[in-house]
Amino acid sequence: MPLQNLPAGAQTPYYYYDTNLLDFTLDALQQAALPHGYRVHYAVKANANPVLLRHISHRGLGADCVSGNEITRALECGFAPSDIVYAGVGKTDSEIALALRHGIFCFNCESLPEIRVIHEIAAGMGTKARIALRINPNVDAHTHHYITTGIEENKFGIYLYDLEHVLTECLRMPHIELIGLHFHVGSQIIDMTVFRGLCLRATEILDKIKDHGIAFPYINFGGGLGIDYHEPDEHPVAPFKEYFDTFARFYHPTPHQQVHFELGRAVIAPCGSLIARVLYVKEGKKRKFAVLDAGMNDLLRPALYQAYHKIENLTSHLPEERYDVVGPICESADCFAKDVTLPGTQRGDLIAIRSCGAYAEAMASRYNLRDIAPAVYSE
Repeated sequence: MPLQNLPAGAQTPYYYYDTNLLDFTLDALQQAALPHGYRVHYAVKANANPVLLRHISHRGLGADCVSGNEITRALECGFAPSDIVYAGVGKTDSEIALALRHGIFCFNCESLPEIRVIHEIAAGMGTKARIALRINPNVDAHTHHYITTGIEENKFGIYLYDLEHVLTECLRMPHIELIGLHFHVGSQIIDMTVFRGLCLRATEILDKIKDHGIAFPYINFGGGLGIDYHEPDEHPVAPFKEYFDTFARFYHPTPHQQVHFELGRAVIAPCGSLIARVLYVKEGKKRKFAVLDAGMNDLLRPALYQAYHKIENLTSHLPEERYDVVGPICESADCFAKDVTLPGTQRGDLIAIRSCGAYAEAMASRYNLRDIAPAVYSE
């Protein structure tokens, strides 16, 4: 689904969201998940834009939040408290109290000290906190080390060697209701064998827990499904069917056990693009630089993760040349891509950086006191 309906003469840079593609993506997701009875929560950290959140909540997805402000935003945008899960290694006391006041579905807990604090706050409020234990399954997602979260070197989750002790402690806490397990091994995973490995490891863990007479009504496999950043028009929708079918094949829930997922990037990334203009074309000794009016403050992923985004010149029809596409920030890291083939590029050309619906607007900053780019919608 190529870019369409860009506003003529709009001030750049801006985030452009194709809400038709978002709706198409949500259709594909639900068609793939519903036959298996799976429940999907949207990971708000990927993009908390209220217009997009309302689109998603109206389609019946839940919300996966990692801060108190995300919980508040989710509630404001139509997500029911009973559909909100709250994750993160560093929940503050005030955030925990906020979640308890609203009666969210579940806390995904990452350590015994965190569980003790939740128990203490719940006791003080005269309520019970539903929790799931986030287990670090030591499954390698084979992705960038910043977004791999399921191996023992990571800060995330309860380690397998601690699990029995944590279970015992939880069962002693009267203001904790232990309802399930939670897993999340990383992001931008396109190799389904990673998810197969997660299913097998989860089954092993649950079989051991059954030996202690514990059964969980709720299992959450997190998210992590990747998208095609290289060819966004050829593959505008993530492979949801292959993803959910993998879990259906390799994980067999017990009767009445709910299976949940928390997808972010796969839902929102394809529908967004960062639209910028060329300020200058600078001739270097060995290369040309296309200097844009968008910078790493608008899209941090290339600087932070060395991430690839397809870049297109929307206005030139000149013969192709090669450019380093850079921004105006006073950092050498402010480079979107090197040695990119584009039609001959000149001052004023309109540039699209594709697949920016996730972790672009959400990670934007005012570094160099630059303005936050506005959002524009296809509708």
